[in-house]
Amino acid sequence: MTRSDLHSQIALGEDSTHQFKVDVRNAESLASEMAAFANSNGGTIFIGVADDGTTPGLAMADVSRINQLISNAASQLVRSPLNVQTENVALDNGYLVIVLTVPKGIDKPYFDKNGVIWLKTGADKRRVNSKEELRRLFQISAQFYADELPTQAGIDKLDKLRFRDFLREVHNQDYPDSSEEMVRLLQNMNLATENGYLNLAGVLMFAEQPEWVTPQFVIKAIRYPGNKIHVTDYIDTEDFSGPLPKVFDDTLAFVMRNLHKVQAGRGVNAPGLPEVPISVFEELLVNALVHRDYLISAPIRLFIFDNRIEIISPGHLPNNLTVEKILSGNSNIRNPILVSYVAKGLLPYHGLGSGIKRALDAWPQIDFVDDHEGNLFTATIHRKPMGELRLVESSEKSSEKSSEKHQGLEKSSEKSSEKTDVEILTRLAENPDMTIFKLAEALSVTTRAIEKQLAKLQEQGRLRRVGPARGGYWEVLD
Repeated sequence: MTRSDLHSQIALGEDSTHQFKVDVRNAESLASEMAAFANSNGGTIFIGVADDGTTPGLAMADVSRINQLISNAASQLVRSPLNVQTENVALDNGYLVIVLTVPKGIDKPYFDKNGVIWLKTGADKRRVNSKEELRRLFQISAQFYADELPTQAGIDKLDKLRFRDFLREVHNQDYPDSSEEMVRLLQNMNLATENGYLNLAGVLMFAEQPEWVTPQFVIKAIRYPGNKIHVTDYIDTEDFSGPLPKVFDDTLAFVMRNLHKVQAGRGVNAPGLPEVPISVFEELLVNALVHRDYLISAPIRLFIFDNRIEIISPGHLPNNLTVEKILSGNSNIRNPILVSYVAKGLLPYHGLGSGIKRALDAWPQIDFVDDHEGNLFTATIHRKPMGELRLVESSEKSSEKSSEKHQGLEKSSEKSSEKTDVEILTRLAENPDMTIFKLAEALSVTTRAIEKQLAKLQEQGRLRRVGPARGGYWEVLD
């Protein structure tokens, strides 16, 4: 650092990454300052600079003494030891300023000699006083995750049918006969704590009514008239609770019923396509449910306006992630237990770090905002103006004949299912490489619905998968 660079930095004053000290004589006090920087984003301490920004500097004898003190504080009085750097910068008056650089810690949290954890707050530091802050520090250092938090829910809160079906379909395993076997199984599956209670992941995925245990972890959805939030006026509103798969399905249905439908060149009797592809909301809702910060006691919020749809998740992007990085496919697992189970088919999850990119490929008009101050992450899906859409008339305004036909289709679910099977088989016969996403968009259904239909067709011996999930193809047998 040159003398000019030094004065330029000093002229900016103290902040959360720059601190002035005219002298240092207490190694323990310096150690707490370094721990605070390491627990935050790192920073620089200018020794030989007064609080008002003047530079009395240090004599050579002081420089030798302080450098020794820095070495002792960083290696002996901070746990874990820190690897700091010092640089001496000469002043015009013949004295020196020591520039002490403390890196952002990679082994957080850091403690001082007395076991106290410090954090930077502006130009000052403060103790960590709450469990939430302590948990977050351990979460950052990959020593703790929110989805493994213990709850007060025993195994009697499990949705037995849901968990039984999961065991059979994913693990080909029967439901345990005794409570003791069940507890051991849940513990081995990372769904229960050592004392036999469900952890947060177990509650969110397999409890019969998770909202009774964690009422804050729901989705609150509102359809507003116009483009602003109203205090009292709304068109549609609903709170979605239950296990994560149910929350996902119900929220997706809410979005779909509040979107316009476009004919998109289809016949008069064909169902319209949603103005924004279903796959966009599948990806963004899964992202919100799986990657939100469960250390924050707040719901996910979904707002539908005339010109946009906002999905607001508690918690900003973790660690060093930025919007630019996630757009490039980078990711950071905040809730690894949830991710591992969702990847087994509980939700339409298609790979770490790829959901945002898939959503943008299907609909580029999406903005992302990472709000560190408000501790929120917002995805905004922009809608096209009404004039640009070819809208299909709603069922309420359709003719009585069309209404009767529609009701008849709803009542004949078996015929509808068979028709969907035929459409799937026909399309796969024409294009064996067709993906689940393309099938879902072509038939205007969710990817989960397509996955269930494909599984059924394979069980019936009408369809066979040849080769791996990636690189293979479909063979129509019937």
